[in-house]
Amino acid sequence: MKHILSLLTCAVLSITMVNAQQLGNSTLWKISGNGLEKPSYLFGTIHITCDASLDDDIKKALDETTQLVLELDMDDPSMQANLMKDVYMKDGKTLKDFVSEEDFSAIDSLFINQAGMSVKMIQNMKPFFLTSMLYPKMIDCPMQSFELELMKVSKEQNEEVYGLETVEEQMKVFDDIPYEDQVADLIRMAKDNLEYDKETFADLLEVYKSEDINAMLDMMDDENNKTTAKHQDVLLKNRNINWIPKIEEFAKQESTFFGVGAGHLAGNNGVIKLLRKAGFTVEAIL
Repeated sequence: MKHILSLLTCAVLSITMVNAQQLGNSTLWKISGNGLEKPSYLFGTIHITCDASLDDDIKKALDETTQLVLELDMDDPSMQANLMKDVYMKDGKTLKDFVSEEDFSAIDSLFINQAGMSVKMIQNMKPFFLTSMLYPKMIDCPMQSFELELMKVSKEQNEEVYGLETVEEQMKVFDDIPYEDQVADLIRMAKDNLEYDKETFADLLEVYKSEDINAMLDMMDDENNKTTAKHQDVLLKNRNINWIPKIEEFAKQESTFFGVGAGHLAGNNGVIKLLRKAGFTVEAIL
């Protein structure tokens, strides 16, 4: 169960890794001006990866800041319990309410083969979280997380960790996105035994490694993934807008290291341009 909870935590985050419009190739940005006494830093993470090593620029930025702010307050001891409260579909719905017998059988076979368990045991979970349980099978390595690495450094420096939103706010995203679209992605995954998703995730890792936050836009628009292609406002735009006053408040209190999914950085409604519109200077650390 602890392993499943860990996967679900990463899953809540991982859907927001891609969205962009032309900005410099960098995942680390310096925030200054607009009354800030000291600069803060904005880092675009990828939540599931083979190598979450922090490079020297990131370590330097962590040394220069005095608190860490992630999408969620991941050191909150109540986070996992709050997550489990909202992981299930509303109104008593289950996976069988949305799929044919044939598709249910295909999904069940996928879970037995890839996760070692029948989906019948967990079919009342929101479809996206069923999908997320298969993420470790999409990479040919032990799963690592930048968020966990950032938290290790903060702990070593005796710094506080905060979140830009609550678990309840993030989980609501997967009620606002129709279950039917989430299920469609799950059916697609079952029909080719994860082959397409493995290829796509390998491409995503390469794009992230190049720090090309702009190239990620094309991946977000992939029509094969209905959850992301059809619901970018819910996944990214609305949340980014809600984050700006919170980022401003944290940064004005003290120098802050912000770590959010790299997909939140770019685009006209991305965090970088929204911060600039709010009066901040946001510069790439190349």
